[in-house]
Amino acid sequence: MGAVSGRFVVEADGGSRGNPGPAGYGALVRDAATGSVLAERAASVGRATNNVAEYGGLVAGLQAVLDLTGGSASSAEVEVRMDSKLVVEQMSGRWKVKHPDMQKLAVQAQQLARQLGRVRYTWIPRAQNSAADALANSAMDGKPIHRDAAGERSTTEDDVQPAAAERAPAVTTVTHLLRHGQTEHTPERRFSGRNDLPLSAVGRAEAEAAAARAVALGVDVVVASPLRRTRETAEVVAGRLGLPVLFDDDLVEMDFGDLEGLTADEARTRHPLATRRVFTEVDVPAPGGESIADVARRVGRARSRILREHRGRTALVVSHVTPIKLMLAAGLDVDDAVVHRIFLSAASLSTVAWSTDGRHSVRLVNDSSHLP
Repeated sequence: MGAVSGRFVVEADGGSRGNPGPAGYGALVRDAATGSVLAERAASVGRATNNVAEYGGLVAGLQAVLDLTGGSASSAEVEVRMDSKLVVEQMSGRWKVKHPDMQKLAVQAQQLARQLGRVRYTWIPRAQNSAADALANSAMDGKPIHRDAAGERSTTEDDVQPAAAERAPAVTTVTHLLRHGQTEHTPERRFSGRNDLPLSAVGRAEAEAAAARAVALGVDVVVASPLRRTRETAEVVAGRLGLPVLFDDDLVEMDFGDLEGLTADEARTRHPLATRRVFTEVDVPAPGGESIADVARRVGRARSRILREHRGRTALVVSHVTPIKLMLAAGLDVDDAVVHRIFLSAASLSTVAWSTDGRHSVRLVNDSSHLP
C-alpha cells in the first residue's frame, strides 16, 4: 500500500432483513486526501436489528483504520460518515444508548476511537452511503468481504457495485396502517388497551369513511388485531373491498395493566412515578401490564409475518396506536422511543413501503382527510 495522508474517512452501514432478522454490516476506509478506498469490510451479525448492524459497521470501520495505521494510530484523523442518525447522535454524545446490545457495541466503538487521534461523526443521506450499503447487502447475501488495498492497486467505490447489481431486483411490500375508529374511551382520552369496547356511532362512521378511502389503495389483503374495535373496523373495510379479514394476535394494543380506562390525569394521580416512566421510556412496563419494548417484540413478529406471507402485495393493517407507531419507527429506522412523539387520530391512515433491499420508506403519517 502506498503512502496515505493520515486522514481517513470511514463510511459504515448495516441492515436487517426483518428488523430483527438476518443482518449484516459494511464499512470502508478512504484516504481523505485522495478518496481512494484503502479497506473494505462486510460480515454477517446473525439475527439482529438494523441499529445493531449499523453499530457493527462502525466498529469494523474503526478497527480497519487501526489495522491500516499500525503503531501510528494516535495521530490519525478520522471522519465517520453514516446515514444512521441514531448512531451518529449517540456516538457524538447527544443521545443516550439504551439498548443493551447497542450499549456493548457503543463501548467497543468508543474504546477503538480513543486509540485514534481525532474522530468525528457526520450524518449523510442514505443516497451518499451507497458503497457501505452495498457491502452490508453483500454480507446479508452471505458474501463476507475483508480486503485491503495492496501494492499500487486502490479499490474504488465502483468495485462493490457489480455485486450489488447481481442481486435479484428489490421487491416492495406496502402496508397501509389504519387505526380503529372511536370507542367511548376515545373522546375522553382514556388508556384503552386490552378492553373489548365496540365502536361508537362516530367510530362506525369513521370506519365507513376509511372503507371508502381504501377502495383506491389497491389493497390485496386485510390483516387486523382481533380486539373488538379493530375487528369491527376491519370488517367494515374488508366488506367494502370484498376481502376476508386475517387476524394476528401480535397486533393487539399495549396492555396498560392498572392504567386501563384511566385518563392521563387520573393515571398520574394514582401511579405518578410509574406513569411518568412508562411514557418517557421504552423498557418500563405499565403496572401490571406491558412496556413499549414488550409490544415492539411482538409487533416485530407480526411485521415479519406480513412481509413474508404477503411479499410484493399491498396490505391494510388495522391496529392500534402503539403497534402502528412501532411500525412507523421500524420504517424510519429510528429508536422505538419515537413512539412518545407521534400522535395518531382515530381512523387515521399511515403508510410504510418495505423493500427487500432494506430501503424502507414512510409515505404517510396520521392522514385523516377521509374522515367526516
